[in-house]
Amino acid sequence: MTRVAAVDCGTNSIRLLVADCDPQTGELVELDRRMTIVRLGQGVDQTGRLAPEALERTFAACRTYAEVIKDLGAERLRFVATSASRDAENRDEFTAGILGILGVEPEVISGDQEAEFSFTGATRELAGAEHLEKPFLVVDIGGGSTEFVVGTEHVEAARSVDIGCVRMTERHLVVDGAVTDPPTEAQVAAIRADIEAALDLAAETVPLDRARTLVGLAGSVTTVAGIALDLPAYDSAAIHHARIPYETVREITGRMLTSTHDERARIGVMHPGRTDVIGAGALVLLAIMERTGAREVVVSEHDILDGIAWSIA
Repeated sequence: MTRVAAVDCGTNSIRLLVADCDPQTGELVELDRRMTIVRLGQGVDQTGRLAPEALERTFAACRTYAEVIKDLGAERLRFVATSASRDAENRDEFTAGILGILGVEPEVISGDQEAEFSFTGATRELAGAEHLEKPFLVVDIGGGSTEFVVGTEHVEAARSVDIGCVRMTERHLVVDGAVTDPPTEAQVAAIRADIEAALDLAAETVPLDRARTLVGLAGSVTTVAGIALDLPAYDSAAIHHARIPYETVREITGRMLTSTHDERARIGVMHPGRTDVIGAGALVLLAIMERTGAREVVVSEHDILDGIAWSIA
């Protein structure tokens, strides 16, 4: 076993996984998995820069993660940064801060690399599941981008497009510095138009209609699943590998787009940092299901973090 630490820094959240990995047996024993909403991508779509307060929130989370990594004695560490830091003019500030705290430089990976890690993490334990038809379409709905990957045991085609719950919210729902609550029909239509255009781009590279099982990753999908399961609080074990029907996703999306902030905040599984962006994230998932004809989504709690961990091991 090799003890590794994987950090995934996205547009909305930063996450840590410390695990023992055995590449010979394919066993991954999770020691610590945690997530902090830092909203690193705050305003990046408009300004092209990482905001000072967003950087400080991210650095504060990394200081906590550094203590966890040290206490658990991880032998190797890999820090992967995705959409927001790819887009930012001042990403050197981000790189220097992470290096100073964790002792490694963040790898600002491409959308294709992100897709490969997500696919490996999500499907490694699904590959032998006889009740699931293949190939898989893995969709990782992040804060700034969504990755589409088709494959059976390995990636066959992948594409990253710039639709994510934070990006869509900031682009279409923020007026005079505040999120419209709930959004207007015109605002929802504008988000939908962006999503459909992005799906057209994804379909140029990824045969969306060839996949037989849709696997959904990341916070928007897991939150929708938690709501569908009517969980009183977030329960990773209950959510992992849940199968949520299209009709349920459609109903929840409608509810998220017509409810107020306070109504959404009272939902047991809702993370406070996701309350204002869940409507856009759910709409991305719904549009993908409609475009592909998927009757259900298989939800995975194992994702890019697990893929990063395997890449180290």
